[in-house]
Amino acid sequence: MFTAQDFLQAKKRKDLVAIAEEKEIDISKTLRNVCYEEELKLLQVELVNLQQWVTKNKLRVAIIFEGRDAAGKGGSIKRFTEHLNPRSMRVVALSKPTEVESGQWYFRRYIKELPNPGEIVFFDRSWYNRAVVEPVMGFCTKKDYEQFMVQVPGFEHMLYEDGILLIKFWFSISKKEQKKRIESRLRNPLKKWKFSPVDKKGQALWDKYTYYKEHMFSKTHTTFSPWIIVKANDKKTARLESIRYVLSKFDFSRKTKHKTTILPDPNIVLRYYRHIQQIDI
Repeated sequence: MFTAQDFLQAKKRKDLVAIAEEKEIDISKTLRNVCYEEELKLLQVELVNLQQWVTKNKLRVAIIFEGRDAAGKGGSIKRFTEHLNPRSMRVVALSKPTEVESGQWYFRRYIKELPNPGEIVFFDRSWYNRAVVEPVMGFCTKKDYEQFMVQVPGFEHMLYEDGILLIKFWFSISKKEQKKRIESRLRNPLKKWKFSPVDKKGQALWDKYTYYKEHMFSKTHTTFSPWIIVKANDKKTARLESIRYVLSKFDFSRKTKHKTTILPDPNIVLRYYRHIQQIDI
């Protein structure tokens, strides 16, 4: 156990590490957390620089976060947006469509949320609800689903032709990790709001989710709008590497030297291909 005197004596991190080794105190987890926070801060500085560049050049950037329940989408979005200027950034997390919206063209309510010039929009789930969640849970008809799968590549090609920069993330977790996170939410009174009736069925319908997920990839992964798989069993690593991926897609600071690498780990962030090794199969 550390004493107050130990903290007074330790002027630098290495001093505290030396004291811990001398007292045989395991601080490996603490050190990992410190390294994570330091790395996250450096990447968030780069995100601020990227946002300013996007605003200056009046680009339109949309970043989609998809994945199974409890995959870490919301937590990653929080780290992306934590220090960004809210005037040129939005998070979109649409609720259940209204009766009027249900009678409209499916993409209409998402079109209204697309980025304006100089803006970055983060979608916490997107139009891809109709590709996986809705057919699995019976929230749409077979006709609705089939029509969506035919229309979505064309819809995204129109976005591409119009100059919208679209990044599509799929956060991939194992069945065991999903169960662990859902149980953790139920135990934590501050996170109970994250638990929904859909979450309850996530484990029981795992294979059905897998079927529709794979079908989605095969039909909607295109050269102009590819799927990017993020291995997310380790939340903190997934956050860092997904930020790196976004930063690596833009040439926003050629004249300044980055204080950390903005190239993602290819073992964590992968472009989808048919025989890719996934952890949420």
